[in-house]
Amino acid sequence: MSHTTTHAPAPANSNPLIGEASPSPAGPIEPGELAGLPLPPGRRLPRLVHVLWFGQRQWHMVFSNRARFGDVWGARGYVRGRAAITCHPSHIRSLFTAPPDQVPTLAAESPLRPVLGAKSVLTANGPRHMRQRKLLLPPFHGEAIAHYQRMIAGAAEHEIARWPIGRPFSLAPRMQAITLDVIMAGIFGIEGRPGPSTPEGRLRLAIRQLLRSSTLPGAKLAELMNLGHEEPYGLTWLGLQVPDRCVYAVIDKRRNDPDLAERRDILSLIMRARTEEGEALTDRELRDELMTLVLAGHETTANQLAWAWERLVRSPRAHEWLIESVRSGAANAADVIEATITEAMRCRPVIPMSGRRVSTPWRLGAYGVPAGTPVGISILLLHHREDLYPDPHAFRPERWLEADGLRKPGTYEWIPFGGGTRRCLGAALAMAEQRVVMEAMARRLDLVASTTTPERPRHRNVTMIPSRGGQVVIRARRDA
Repeated sequence: MSHTTTHAPAPANSNPLIGEASPSPAGPIEPGELAGLPLPPGRRLPRLVHVLWFGQRQWHMVFSNRARFGDVWGARGYVRGRAAITCHPSHIRSLFTAPPDQVPTLAAESPLRPVLGAKSVLTANGPRHMRQRKLLLPPFHGEAIAHYQRMIAGAAEHEIARWPIGRPFSLAPRMQAITLDVIMAGIFGIEGRPGPSTPEGRLRLAIRQLLRSSTLPGAKLAELMNLGHEEPYGLTWLGLQVPDRCVYAVIDKRRNDPDLAERRDILSLIMRARTEEGEALTDRELRDELMTLVLAGHETTANQLAWAWERLVRSPRAHEWLIESVRSGAANAADVIEATITEAMRCRPVIPMSGRRVSTPWRLGAYGVPAGTPVGISILLLHHREDLYPDPHAFRPERWLEADGLRKPGTYEWIPFGGGTRRCLGAALAMAEQRVVMEAMARRLDLVASTTTPERPRHRNVTMIPSRGGQVVIRARRDA
């Protein structure tokens, strides 16, 4: 691979690659105002058709509906009631800045609930969510991130050295090996990979097997079988038996640890926590929290890295710019890495949809919805708005660079981590992991795509992953 190409041009302060959407009225309204507004338009299809279309081909569904109906449209899906879907920044701002009791999260009703449980920080609403969020914020910020970065660097170098040269392989499972070890170290306080005969080691293996099975054809059937069930049912129940046994074994081991009071890991922290009434979390509550932290804390980041490289190896100009910047030690190398990550999360967000259920009538531009309506936020459509991102389907990291440095993404225009009081707790850790791993890969690996055909999005539960796991070929590996 040649590295003599010129750097991608740094845009001027008036960045032509970034635009601005026109305002659109949005927010809570009085019941009387609702009568004067029409409901969002939509296709009149049976619920099962909507569910299958959304679950199997969400990319096609949302872009097709936006082309036909505009920024706001209606659909039926996994959650109760006919949903309104929006992709306008003004509407998103109104939902993210509203009081939490006006816009409870739809994660409590999504396909996540049977897997993660109803009592985790991700699926809980109200005071419980805020209490758990406050408890879990410190381990994912500040000094903790610096500690994790050292672990990430070591894990990345170890993994990269093992990757095959000259034959296709998928990045996603390799990335998961890195991010899973990092999140488990933070949760359980274990340096390095846990021994295979330990409860933590068995849990690690069970999580890896659960993720592998989630990409099989039967996984979509398991999701459909759970429609209308708040607890795991059918194939989902069966698939969770081994991971659940491992989680409870870890909890039992830690409860009997004589050093529990002195330990600083996340599990010990939440085991020592007490409610305002002085009550500790039950084993079931701990199980839900641990499953959320382990699964959501590593799998999304791994697939986001896989997507980033899937885009890079098919975008020669951006790929060469990243390699040249890292290997030459350019002064702006960190900014180029950041811009590349930001652009990958814009065009291939692993979480393509978020949602709230409004508890009061709500205006969404020219439309109104009654209290109790689920409102979906299409992150995918927002990130591909032509008025915000000219040539939105192109992979152009230079969008995020100004003449004087990085351009900060708009709070309601770039939302791969969600927003408001529901913004992802692990956002800082996820960004740190991506920076370290991307720098290590750019420095050490000469990568090419395994095929000329881009990988299509595969929709699994609430995530959007590369259909072949981000398949690449290493032409050469350089010394660390």
